Amino acid sequence: MRLQKYLALSGVASRRAAEKLIAEGRVTVNGQPVTLMGTSVEETDEIRVDGALARLEAEKHYLLYHKPAGEMTTVSDPEGRATVLDKFRDYPVRLYPVGRLDYDSEGLLLLTNDGDLTERMLHPSREVEKVYLARVSQQVSPEEARRLERGVPVDGRMTSRAKARILSANALYTEMLITIHEGRNRQVRKMVEAIGHEVVLLRRVRFGPLKLGDLPRGMWRALTPEEIESLQQL
Repeated sequence: MRLQKYLALSGVASRRAAEKLIAEGRVTVNGQPVTLMGTSVEETDEIRVDGALARLEAEKHYLLYHKPAGEMTTVSDPEGRATVLDKFRDYPVRLYPVGRLDYDSEGLLLLTNDGDLTERMLHPSREVEKVYLARVSQQVSPEEARRLERGVPVDGRMTSRAKARILSANALYTEMLITIHEGRNRQVRKMVEAIGHEVVLLRRVRFGPLKLGDLPRGMWRALTPEEIESLQQL
């Protein structure tokens, strides 16, 4: 099979991320660095990423984690900050986060060793919805909420159509549900800034068919068979 597919099935990364690892020269096959896309490998080959052995994993694992603020959604952090994977160092298989939540945000994060699923959930063509509970500074007007829905300029280009529902509002802050399907860096925060407000608290409460529910902050659980099936149907 192709090297990038092998890495995805090993739980190392999605195919797209695996291609980046290969291009950067971080993958070796039988001790030799490989940078050529589409390289074919066998199950008997020794494949390593950054020196760590990558093995095909027949059993897939899917965990739902309530990420607290103050954790990076990366494998490691050059500044030495805590990452979500610090809590899963002793888990029996290597897990990777599906997408990211920024350092100051909290909420639903999917962790898995299923690289193909990761690719499907993050591919722009799938338009998988992400729903955020946002506490926004001051009182957001209905017209400002409609601007979020129509699209606002973020980093030089307009955001796609979204959903923005005001739950409650007072002079100090507004509680909103904001639904997007893009995955730009700090997108919800920048969207809110574009209408003249600031996000005070941001919690992802749904990702595709998965819901955070009442899972306590900092805790995780395995997905149910029904939840896994709903993801496979995306």
